[in-house]
Order: sequence, then C-alpha cells, then structure tokens
Amino acid sequence: MEKILILGCKMAMNDVCIGCSRCLVAFNRREGEFARYGKDAEIVGLLNCGGCPGSVIVTRLVQLKLWNMPLKEQITKIHIAFCMNNCPHKDELVKKIQAKAGIEVVMGTHPYKPENIFSS
Repeated sequence: MEKILILGCKMAMNDVCIGCSRCLVAFNRREGEFARYGKDAEIVGLLNCGGCPGSVIVTRLVQLKLWNMPLKEQITKIHIAFCMNNCPHKDELVKKIQAKAGIEVVMGTHPYKPENIFSS
C-alpha cells in the first residue's frame, strides 16, 4: 500500500491555499499525478517546506518519520505540490529530499489550473 506525503510551499499553504483542497480532491478522484494509484493508497500527511529557502526540510521529514513510528506508518512516496511550481528553491529542495529520504519523489499533485478565477 502506498503511503503518500504531500509537500507544499509554506507561504502558499498558510496564506493562499484553502485547506490544500485541490491536492486532496485530486487524490480522492485519482486525477493528475495521483492517477497512478489504486484504491488502497493513502495520504499520510501534508507538510510544508518550512519556509524559504527550505533549509529545514530534511529535519522536518525526520520529525515526521519519528512521529509516525509508533503508528507504524511509513511514507512510501512524496509528492511535490502544485504550489511549489514557482518556488525558486524547488530544485534544491527536491535534491535534498531525494538524497536523504530514500523514496520516490513525484513532481506534481493536481491538474486543476483555473483559466479565469471568477468563471463558473
């Protein structure tokens, strides 16, 4: 069973994104980058990068692993959220995660890009 962590931008998750709804809807519908998973996959967490420039990301991932150990939950995939697309530190963050996490890092989450924010 896949255990998925979604990693997003701290500023976007705190100030812009409404409860990370689009990522969660895409997961539930198995759309976008979540189309690869069957029904037995689970979201285990939503984590932000820790703030620019993301220098604490490895520490945050270690904390998450330690907190989940008593629950016997282990992350098997990390998805880099849509809100990280314009992050100037994204490539460096991904390199750090790939070097230390030892699991697959998937670029992307949801496919929902509004043409016009006020359209219906």
